[in-house]
Amino acid sequence: MRRRLFALLGLLLLCAGPVVAQVAPSPSDVQAYEGLHKAAWRGDVASLNAQLKAGADTNARDGHGRTPLHVATFAQHGDVIRALAQAGANLDAMEDDRYDAVTIASVANDPVTLRTLLSLGASARQITSRYDGTALIAASHLGHDEVVRQLVAAGAPLDHVNNLHWTAVIESIVLGDGGPAHQRTLTLLAKAGANLRLTDREGNTPLQLATVRGYTAMVATLKAAGAR
Repeated sequence: MRRRLFALLGLLLLCAGPVVAQVAPSPSDVQAYEGLHKAAWRGDVASLNAQLKAGADTNARDGHGRTPLHVATFAQHGDVIRALAQAGANLDAMEDDRYDAVTIASVANDPVTLRTLLSLGASARQITSRYDGTALIAASHLGHDEVVRQLVAAGAPLDHVNNLHWTAVIESIVLGDGGPAHQRTLTLLAKAGANLRLTDREGNTPLQLATVRGYTAMVATLKAAGAR
């Protein structure tokens, strides 16, 4: 009976769990772009630099609160990101849904752009999104293990608890599929020293959550790391 209740709880949590709330520029947004936003989306560094030299606002906002840096991150234009950073753009700015460039790159599973942002000084420690989460929680949820590796190295908070009362460790389990990518993600978190005893709102430990889902590899990882 207890196992059935855990399974039902897992299904309900999965259905109610975080969705990717980021809104990338739509075709109509792109069509309306002018100035730095247009150059950022196109990767037109020459136009971007000319506008910056003429005094364009590096932190101008579009209709969704996206700066040129957000747009360049969505478009994966590292050269534009570097030019904006050199011109003094706010690398930690949030758009209207409270996503920063680091979280945008993390959700997109874009380790190249993420590496660029982090090397320029963007923070991996911000509280982002409507879930009061972090880039690390988002990447763990999605099983983006190379992104997780970078975020951990950049000092992302390992044990932050979002407003669903989930940590990165818990999200790698309850919102993952138990497959290789989520297994690698959990291993990275455990080796980094994430707290494996923090529970969800119902008091379930990561080990319990992995066990009830039948994620045997994750169970083994957790037990080897001392989880109970």
